[in-house]
Order: sequence, then structure tokens, then C-alpha cells
Amino acid sequence: MSAERHISRRAFAGGLALLGLPRPTRAQGFAGLGADADGYASVTPGKVFSFPADHGPHPDFRIEWWYVTANLKDAAGIAYGAQWTLFRQALAPGAQLEGWANQQIWMAHAAVTRADAHRTAETFARGGVGQAGVIAEPFQAWIDSWTMRRGSGFDANTISPLELSASGKDFSYAFHLEADRPLVLQGEGGYSKKSEREQASYYYSQPFFKLRGRLRIDEGPVDVTGQAWMDREWSSRPLATDQTGWDWLALHFAGGEKLMLYRMRQKDGHDYASGTWILADATTRRLTPSDIRMTPHAPVEVEGHRLPVAWQIAVPSLSVAIETAPLNPKAWMGTSFAYWEGPISFAGSHAGVGYLELTGY
Repeated sequence: MSAERHISRRAFAGGLALLGLPRPTRAQGFAGLGADADGYASVTPGKVFSFPADHGPHPDFRIEWWYVTANLKDAAGIAYGAQWTLFRQALAPGAQLEGWANQQIWMAHAAVTRADAHRTAETFARGGVGQAGVIAEPFQAWIDSWTMRRGSGFDANTISPLELSASGKDFSYAFHLEADRPLVLQGEGGYSKKSEREQASYYYSQPFFKLRGRLRIDEGPVDVTGQAWMDREWSSRPLATDQTGWDWLALHFAGGEKLMLYRMRQKDGHDYASGTWILADATTRRLTPSDIRMTPHAPVEVEGHRLPVAWQIAVPSLSVAIETAPLNPKAWMGTSFAYWEGPISFAGSHAGVGYLELTGY
């Protein structure tokens, strides 16, 4: 079911009913990710990751995603952002059923952003019929004509190279991504806590992609180059019922370092923060809540939502004190579970570019 247009909340609710996906409630946090997870597999410390197997799906868990964001420029120096995301959600736990009885739902988002434009597309599929899925070996992720697949000389330990493509009514792109450094396990060896309670995910990243390719946004195509970041995450209950959403940043520093940060917002104001400082050689340092200061400022009104699209970020133990600015403050993903996601730049003690995601506002 391709959807190269914005799908209204009412239309999506009907689609959920047809697909058998329960409608989330506000008490379940953003997109229902705080819902009860009885019967699904649990995220526990000590997992040993295995590649290429863990590049593939984990249907015993309730929710999972393959997520790429890219900061790009064309030959004239014009900045762009691009996003490619494939989500898998299980309708029910248990053995996987065949054909249309399969309990997996697939959803994908794609976007291209420029300072004066933000274009998005969304598509859905039911599992079990070949319309969408992920294969670990040889690696391929797809939904309709949108694809992420292994390139020639693929190395599972770097998930590189990759060929990535998607299109919407008024944009398209085709990219080649390469990385020469290993994957990064987020949190405690890939066990990423989302609260001081049991909420957690398995989470790893490839933040070292170099990208080249071509994109089209409204007018003719342009050749672009830049940096990309891939996140892989799966869980059965990544939010608590009192967590309303998250603020997430993936930052490429001019010196080659990378920084991932997130803040899980709680209704009582006692938010939970975490992050990873990644050196240019891919060695890491885990950041705890006491290491991180994330202060939103300069909120803007976007599609009826008041959003903190600029941030002051401080990690005193790393001598990091920066301020972020969005390439396009209106980078609203008007998708079925709507959120803000777009490219940013930052300056201060360090400079660079990255991506910001805001959910639950």
C-alpha cells in the first residue's frame, strides 16, 4: 500500500483497523510504545550481538526499526537532509503465521529537507506476503519500491556498503553509503536503558557512513555528498506509561567525533537522559544522565505544535558546550504518528552537523 501523500489521522485509524493494529492511547506514550508487552521477548543486559543475523528482523520483540539520516551538500554548497526509515511492529506475540495471517505490520517514512522545503512520504504493508521485510543474509530491507540493500564487497561488521533509495510524489533519492569503521553498540554493550526502571532496547549504530548519490526535490536532480548515520533498535516496551516521547540527537563533529544523545520525557519532569561519545576510531564512552545537559530554547509553532527545534547541549566532562540550529524549522513529519525530524548544524566549543528528532509534542 503505497502512500506518496500525507495520510490523515482519520485515514490512518481506518488503516489500522484494516491491518489489525490497535490504536494507541495517550497513556501508552508516543505511538503506543509504552503499551503492555506481555508475551513478547524481553530486553535484558548481556546480549551478545551477532552479525549479519542481528541486521535482520527480531519478530519475538514488539517493535523494531532500521533508521538512516544524512547531512548532505551539492556542488554549490546548498545543504540538504535525507531520512529513510523502516519500522516493524508485531500485532501479537507467538509463532509467526503465514501469508495474510502474519502478525507483522511494516511502515516506512522517507523525507528530503532543504532550508526552504521539506518533503515526506509514508507507506504501509502487511507482513507475510512479500510486500515488505528484511533479510539478514544477503542483507536487504524493503517496502514496495523503497530499498536498502547490500552493495558489492559487503561487510556485515560495518553494514557497508549499502545502496539506499526511496521516492515520494515530489522527491526521490538514490544513495551509495560506505563505512570503514565498525558498528557502535549503544548503552551498555548494546543494552540501552530508557528509564531507571525496566524500559530498554537493543541498540547499535553505524555513524561513520560517507554518502554519495543523487536526490530530487521539486525540480531536477542534484548530485550530493555527505555523512550518514544508521540506527538499529528493537524492543518490546521502550517507553514507560508516564513517558510522553523523546528528544534525540545524532551529531557529526568536524574533528571526526560523533555524539548520540537522547532525553526521554516524563510527565513529572524527571526526564531520563543517556548518550554515547564516539571517537574518530570508533572507541566509545557511555554517558550517564549526570553527564548530560540538554536545554531546549527558541521554540517554534509547527502544524499546531510548539516544538524546541534549537538546543543548548553541554557535556562538561568532555568540554562540549554547543548550540544547535535547524536547517529548516518546519521539518514536520506529517505522518500517521507525527513527529519533527530534520537536519541541524551546531557551533560553540565544537562545530558540525547532525539530525534532531522530537516525538510526543
